[in-house]
Amino acid sequence: MKNNIWNILKKEIREMFRDKKSLSMMLVIPIFIPLLIIGMSALFENEMNMSITDYNKIGFSYELSKEEELIAENFEIDIIKDTEENLKEKFENGEINLYITKKDNNYIINGDDSDTTTYAANLVENFYNTYKEYLQTEYLATHNVNSEEVMNIITVEKNIVAQDNFFAKYVMNYGFLFIIMAITVSATYPATDATAGEKERGTLETLLTFPIKSKDIIIGKFLSVTLSSIITGVISLILAVISLKIANNIFSIYEGLNLMLPLSSLIFAIVVIITYSFLISGLLCIAIASKSKTFKEAQSALTPLTFISFFPGMIAFMVGISSSNLYAIIPFLNYTLIFTDITNGTVNYLHIILMLISTIIIIAIILKVIIKQYKSEKVLFG
Repeated sequence: MKNNIWNILKKEIREMFRDKKSLSMMLVIPIFIPLLIIGMSALFENEMNMSITDYNKIGFSYELSKEEELIAENFEIDIIKDTEENLKEKFENGEINLYITKKDNNYIINGDDSDTTTYAANLVENFYNTYKEYLQTEYLATHNVNSEEVMNIITVEKNIVAQDNFFAKYVMNYGFLFIIMAITVSATYPATDATAGEKERGTLETLLTFPIKSKDIIIGKFLSVTLSSIITGVISLILAVISLKIANNIFSIYEGLNLMLPLSSLIFAIVVIITYSFLISGLLCIAIASKSKTFKEAQSALTPLTFISFFPGMIAFMVGISSSNLYAIIPFLNYTLIFTDITNGTVNYLHIILMLISTIIIIAIILKVIIKQYKSEKVLFG
C-alpha cells in the first residue's frame, strides 16, 4: 500500500514539474504577494498626505489668551472649547482630533497614536513652541534677565495611548489573505489535471487497470496536490516577509515600527499554511472527482472556491471578529483568524490544536467520499 501511494506520488510530482503550466502556477503566482504589499504601502503613503483640515480640530479645556488665539489662527487650528470630560467624549466620538488640558503652566496633549492624531499632535506642538517663543520674547523685553531663565516657562507633555498600527495590521492581514488565495489558485491546475484531465485523456482508466487500490491512487494524487500548495504557500510567505522588510525601510508610514515576524511566529504561520494546503487539496480533489468530466468543466467548478477561500477572512477583518474556540474549527475562517493572532503576537495554542483536529476530521471525510466515488464507473467515466 505504501509503495503504491509512493509510486503514484512520484508519478504525479514528475508530471507536475514537467508541466510548464503547473510550474508557473506554483512559482509565478507568489510574485503577486510583493506587488500587493508594496502597492498597498504606496497607496497608504499617498493617503497620508492629508489636508490640514483633516487633523486641525483641537479641543481646549481652558480659556485661551488672545495671543494663543492669534497664533492658533495662523496655524489654521480649529479651536473647540469645552470641559475636559466633554472633550474626551468628543475625541472618542471622532469629533475632534485631540484635546488639551492645562495644569498651571503644564499643557497636556491627550489622544492616541492614530495617524490623524499624530498629525494633530505635531501641529499642536508647533503651535505651543511658537507661543513659548512669544512668551520668552515678551518676558525678555520687559525684564532684564538671562534667556535661560525663561526657556522652560511652560512645558508641553504628551499623553498618547499606544494602539496597533492600522497600516501594519492591514497590510499583514490582507497579505496573508492573498497567500491563502495564492495557495488555492496554485492547487487548482494540478488538481484539475490529475483528475478531470486524466479522465479526459483516458489515462485514469488505464491507471485503474493496474493492480492498485483506488484508495492508493486518490491518496497519491491528493498528496501531490498538497505538496504543490505547500510549496506555493511557503514561497509566498518568504516573499511576503521580504516585502514587509522592504516596505518598512522605504515608506514613512511604517517609521518606528518593526514589521518583521519572529522565528516562532514564522513557524506557526508555516503550520497554518501546511494545514490549509491539505484542506484545500482535498476540497479541490473532491470537487473535481465528483462533478467534473472535462478539464474546462473542472476549472469552471473551481472558480467559486477561490473566492470562498478569501471572503470569510476579509469579512472577519472588516467586522473585527476575534478568534475563539468556535471559530477555530470553522474552515477558512479559522486559518485567517489564527494567522491574525500570530502577527499580533498572541498565539493561542488551543486554537491551533482545534484547527488541526477539525482539519484532520474534514480531510478524512473528504478522502472517504472521494474513494467511494472513484469506485463508481459513472463518476469516473460518465
